Amino acid sequence: MERTVVRCADGHVFSTASFPMQQAERLGPGRLMRCPRCARLRSVVQVALEKQG
Repeated sequence: MERTVVRCADGHVFSTASFPMQQAERLGPGRLMRCPRCARLRSVVQVALEKQG
């Protein structure tokens, strides 16, 4: 299963197995998820990863 790296509104970076509704552009890039670092529902956005090589 592919993991997605995301950042919560407080700046915590973590990975998740699911990032719901990635294609729903009308809702914007953020999603509401529970952050494992602060244990609160936060708006999260996908982190753009740099290519190495």
